[in-house]
Amino acid sequence: MDLECESVFGRLLHPNSESVKDPKLYGNPMVAYIELMRPKNLVLGAITVPLGAAFILQGQIVDQLLIISLQTMAVMFFIGAGNVMNDIKDYEIDKLAHPNRPLPSGEISLQSATTFSRLLWASSILCLASAIYFSMNFDLWWATIIIYVIAVVLMVSYDHGPKTKEMGLQGNIAISIMVAAVIIYGASSVGGLLNPLIWWVSGVVFFTNLAREIIKDCQDIIADEGQRTTLPMKIGLERSRMVAYVVIMAALICLYMPFWRGPFEFAQLVFQTPAILVLITLNGPLFKGDDVLVAGRIRAAMLLGLIGFLLPMLM
Repeated sequence: MDLECESVFGRLLHPNSESVKDPKLYGNPMVAYIELMRPKNLVLGAITVPLGAAFILQGQIVDQLLIISLQTMAVMFFIGAGNVMNDIKDYEIDKLAHPNRPLPSGEISLQSATTFSRLLWASSILCLASAIYFSMNFDLWWATIIIYVIAVVLMVSYDHGPKTKEMGLQGNIAISIMVAAVIIYGASSVGGLLNPLIWWVSGVVFFTNLAREIIKDCQDIIADEGQRTTLPMKIGLERSRMVAYVVIMAALICLYMPFWRGPFEFAQLVFQTPAILVLITLNGPLFKGDDVLVAGRIRAAMLLGLIGFLLPMLM
């Protein structure tokens, strides 16, 4: 689910180098557990669920604050649980690739991580059930349950069976679906499943995250050897980076469509200028093979794109 999930839903962030452990970071066990959940991913979930709802409510989310808060917590716990499961599964790989993460560094034991994952899953389901109780008056209120179940299936199949994570591109697609589903999930929590804007926005998130997952596989090609069969292993680093750039172009198309077909005015496309500039200037770093820089810029472009969709609604 660098729901990266690492989103909802997946792994979204893989630093390139963690050769020196910072004692200030993991000196407190609580900090280590938070790091295990990937705080940057949690922040992304905390932003995108309300954002999905805001697209439907035209930015007026106060009246549905309880439901949105519960659904946001459900997603944050889901993301945390998924990332913990991912780190448990990646324990041997991370000894080489990311030795100073909480598990391979020995800060948290595998048994404790497993217990923590179960606690997070229980908390997520409880928040979902509570949100559903308060949202049954919305059209298609049951859609959040369907999306949640699909995300669980993708998450479990990613790490445990059929282990799409080890299949390279299939795993990248699964994670990207989970990340994009967070926007749809947020919109569905307030009855907005069928709003076309949500699907274009989720398309931007899906394609940018897919490109980022491919680039991260380029970054981790040595550490993944013998553990996964990734796209760079199949077609090479250069061609994989080319594929990632094509995927980025697909994200740009999704980003453009709401300003061409509505609901936004074409002149409001100016709000997407930062995201567009970041994405179209990635060809240079991609050609140079600067995968860490590219992965970071793709994440930044995703966030800028979401802001670019929200600003026209607030003005």
